[in-house]
Amino acid sequence: MSGHAMHGGGIDQVVIDPIIYERWPEYRVLVLIAGPIDWGRIAASAIDAPAPLDLAEAELRARGVEDWTTDPHIAAWMAAFTAFGAKPKRTSPSALALLKRLEAGLPRIDPVTDLYNSISIRHAMPIGGEDLDRYVGAPRLTVATGEEPFDTMESGEPVTEHPLAGEVIWRDDLGVTCRRWNWRQCVRTRITPETATVLFLLEGMGRDASALVEAAGAELTTGLLALDPAITVASRRY
Repeated sequence: MSGHAMHGGGIDQVVIDPIIYERWPEYRVLVLIAGPIDWGRIAASAIDAPAPLDLAEAELRARGVEDWTTDPHIAAWMAAFTAFGAKPKRTSPSALALLKRLEAGLPRIDPVTDLYNSISIRHAMPIGGEDLDRYVGAPRLTVATGEEPFDTMESGEPVTEHPLAGEVIWRDDLGVTCRRWNWRQCVRTRITPETATVLFLLEGMGRDASALVEAAGAELTTGLLALDPAITVASRRY
């Protein structure tokens, strides 16, 4: 599948700006591309399986963690956010944002999103899932100039915002696909019922980042194949 032709290119096309590794040498990302997604088949198989978010929420509540910011992986992400000027308690790394909602219960979206959110909270690791065919050019992680457009929603209306100069962003040729590293995704590349190919970004920060992203990636692959054995999954660590 690594040769799969699509707007966003294949598994080897992802670009990490060298400045990211210079400033955060302990950053790792596992890029995983999965497809074709047959939503009907996935919905049917999800009915008979235990819901992964139910299991993950129960497991984490049983652990009784009072303050997730003390988790080493979350703490490493918060330090990275602070380093590029973000306030990580206000605009949190995505895994922390999910963990903060644990008490009330996370939203259920679709079987694929629920699967990767369950892995995200169990590993305290930011994981993004996006429609790769909506990308124009290669996904790349870089530092923003502040000029890049970011399409989002405000009070139910589409708006275009811009990242702050110096902010770490994921982007493609059209603009920002995710602001503040993994804080908020754009509207354009969201997973929808029409999504055929999903790009997953499993992001690790800290000493054990490589092992963490590989373990979470293996779990995500197993979960996707349980939903639909016909899915092809390709992965590469950067």
